[in-house]
Amino acid sequence: MIEGAAGRPPIYVHVGDCPTAGKHRRAAAMEEARRALAGGVDACPHCRPDTELGVLD
Repeated sequence: MIEGAAGRPPIYVHVGDCPTAGKHRRAAAMEEARRALAGGVDACPHCRPDTELGVLD
C-alpha cells in the first residue's frame, strides 16, 4: 500500500503546486504517483495530476 503523509493512506494525488493539497503532504516521484493513481488513490479534481502524468481511465 502506498503511504501518504503522516503514515496514513493518501486521499488524493496532487500536482506539486496544487493550492488544495494542504499542509500534510509528502512529495512523491512521478512513478510513485502513477502507481498511486493506478492503485485506486483519487486524482485531485482541481489540479488533475492524472492528466499531467498521462494516467487516464
